[in-house]
Amino acid sequence: MLNRPGDARKAEPRRLTAIDACLRHDDSPPMKLPITVTQSSGAANAVAVIAVVAAGAALYWLRDILTPLAMAVFLMIMIDGVKRSIERRTLIPSRFAGAAALILVVVGFLISIWIIIDGAAGFFTDATGVAGSMGPRIDQISRDVSALFGVKDPPTLQDMIAGVDLRGWLTAAAFQVQGIASGAFFVMVYLGFLLASQAGFRKKMVGLFPERDARQEALEVFERVRGGVEGYLWVQAVTGAMICAVAWMLMRAVGLQNAEFWTFVIFIVGFIPVLGGAIAGLAPPLFALVQFESYWPAVILLVGLQVLLFVVGNLVQPRMQGDNQNIDPIVVLLALAFWGKLWGVAGMFLSTPLAVMAMAILAEFKGSRWMAVLLSGDGEPYAAQRADQGAAKGRSSRLRRLLGRDSPPQA
Repeated sequence: MLNRPGDARKAEPRRLTAIDACLRHDDSPPMKLPITVTQSSGAANAVAVIAVVAAGAALYWLRDILTPLAMAVFLMIMIDGVKRSIERRTLIPSRFAGAAALILVVVGFLISIWIIIDGAAGFFTDATGVAGSMGPRIDQISRDVSALFGVKDPPTLQDMIAGVDLRGWLTAAAFQVQGIASGAFFVMVYLGFLLASQAGFRKKMVGLFPERDARQEALEVFERVRGGVEGYLWVQAVTGAMICAVAWMLMRAVGLQNAEFWTFVIFIVGFIPVLGGAIAGLAPPLFALVQFESYWPAVILLVGLQVLLFVVGNLVQPRMQGDNQNIDPIVVLLALAFWGKLWGVAGMFLSTPLAVMAMAILAEFKGSRWMAVLLSGDGEPYAAQRADQGAAKGRSSRLRRLLGRDSPPQA
């Protein structure tokens, strides 16, 4: 019989494929299918990356505008916290508590700026008796250190600054001082407009969130952000006052000049994470090296300040922080570098409060909650909420005032 075409096709042996060859080897592990990424998720990730880069570029290019605005918001949060503290702990009527808090914070801010500018200007004057002897003293320190390490030809101060453009450095320092003064003026302007617009905040919240539940959730987010920032400020202020009290007594005991100025500097730099402790622990001893002929005052200041900073930073501060600063330490360091690069010294001051605000906001959205978990110290972005639950009854009246009479009927 003639073979039909269909029978010929059936008689042909089936060709082996790569999959069949893999299946014949029982000992080999099965092939894993490649991970497929949907087009929508890839596009979303690309958009997110572009948005982050664009936001960083905008923050850098607009730093002259945004830096005083951020400082003004920072001061407004401080004013609100001081106001509520005055209402709870003093006999001042509630209608005058806001004005008292405003005066305290604004006057304190302006005095801080004045002390920094005036103290820095008079730091190297001949009136202190240190500027005139600074050059010979540095030469003596160089000779002593060189003799300790066996260097026969120690460098002098003139040799050290030979390649330094002092004129350019002093010009840059003068512009920095001028920038601080002009920046303080714009901070006050922004603060005035923010306080004036605060009266319409309630109506704006009602317009943005017509439904009561959504509005209450938004206000709870605001409460968490404000609580985290205020808690950070409170802890830094109290621990800074402790450090300053002991540091001032220590500096006065050894006879360090400008002890009050150094005490204020230690308090201010205490709000800068990581770098603040280094400046507070090293700047006064370095100045003592120049002032005194003996090295013992500098050694006493160095050891005393380091012990003080260690005790406060590792024993007192963690107990006071609790859940107010539930931020991973590496995030604090990265935030310091990031905001310091974008906004300079002002960004260093605001780095930790901005990180707290970012964590609280990111935790509210399902797509960004994983970032809040990474930013948190214990994997719980709402760690501060455990304490807030205990104080929820105390805040309910305040929420009712915000959500009460002017709220439209629920949809």
